[in-house]
Amino acid sequence: MYEEAYHYEDLKNYSFLITGGAGFIGSNLVEYLLKHEAKKVRVLDNLSTGFKHNLEEFQSHPNFEFILGDIRDIEMCKKAVQGMDYVLHQAALGSVPRSFNDPISSNAVNISGFLNMLVASRDEGVKRMVYAASSSTYGDSKVLPKQEETIGKPLSPYAITKYVNELYADNFSTHFDFHTIGLRYFNVFGPKQNVKGAYAAVIPLFFNAGIHNTNVTINGDGNQTRDFTFVENVVQANMKSLFAEITQHEVINVAVGDRISVNDLWKHIKEITQSSTNATYGESRKGDVRDSLADISKAKKVLQYNPKYNVRDGLVITYNFFKKQAQVHEK
Repeated sequence: MYEEAYHYEDLKNYSFLITGGAGFIGSNLVEYLLKHEAKKVRVLDNLSTGFKHNLEEFQSHPNFEFILGDIRDIEMCKKAVQGMDYVLHQAALGSVPRSFNDPISSNAVNISGFLNMLVASRDEGVKRMVYAASSSTYGDSKVLPKQEETIGKPLSPYAITKYVNELYADNFSTHFDFHTIGLRYFNVFGPKQNVKGAYAAVIPLFFNAGIHNTNVTINGDGNQTRDFTFVENVVQANMKSLFAEITQHEVINVAVGDRISVNDLWKHIKEITQSSTNATYGESRKGDVRDSLADISKAKKVLQYNPKYNVRDGLVITYNFFKKQAQVHEK
C-alpha cells in the first residue's frame, strides 16, 4: 500500500502532527507520511481507542515521535503542535452506540478536544488542519446521493459532535482567517481496523467471523446500504487536502460514490473467507442511518480526488491483512 504519491509538494520540507495516530486511520496516515519521507511525523494519542501495536513498525524511525497525551488537555495540545506545519486531526470517540451510552465523554473528546486542537493549531501558526468529519452529519436526510450542502437532523450524540466540529471550523475560518478542511468519511475500512471490542465496525467483525467460522449477527434486516470506503482512498483525500488551494473552510465527502447492502457485504466476505457460517439477524441499531451514498463531485473538483479502490478490491487487501494477523496470533 501507499506506493503511489498523493501529495503535491516535497514532504521532506514539512512536519506533521497526527492526533489519534495510534488508531486505524491515523496509523495509516503515519505509514504514508513516513514512506514518502516526511521531515517529521508526530503522533498524539491517549491510547483509549488506539493501539501501540499499530505504530510498532515506526518506533525506530528517526523521523517519528510519539506523545502519550489527551486532546482534552489544552496544554498538551499546545505542546503537540509546537514546530508542526500541518495537523491531521483524527482523534475522536467514534461509534454511534458509544455516544448513546456515554454522551458526556463523546462531547468532551469530540467537541472540547476538537476546539483545543483548533485553538492550539491557530495559535502556533499551523498552515492547515485537516480533520475527520463524518457522514453521520447527514442525519435523517433522505436525499441520495449525499451532497455537502444538504444535511438533516443528527440522529445520535456522535453525529451532533461531528456537526459542531464543522460549525467551529467554519467560525474560525470567518473570524480568524484559519482555513481548515473537514473530510466527511463514509464507512472507512481496511488494515489496522480494530476487530475486537464492543464498538468494532462491521467489516472487521465480518472478517473475524469469516476467518474463524464463528457466528455473525447483522443488525436489522441487512438491506441498509453504505458507501464503504477503503482506507487508502481516505489517505489520498487527506494528503490532497493538506496542499489544496482553498481560501475558506471546506467540508468534503470522502467515499467511493457507490453503495452496497450489509447483506451483500457479508455475502462477499463469506466468499472471500470461504466461510460456511450463516448470519443471524438482530435488532436495528438506534441512531443508524438507513441508506448512505456520497456525491464525491466536490472532492474531485476541489481536491482532484480519485478513489483508487472499490469495495471488492479493498476487501481483498483487508482480508489478507486480517488473515495474516490471525496466523500470527495462532502461533
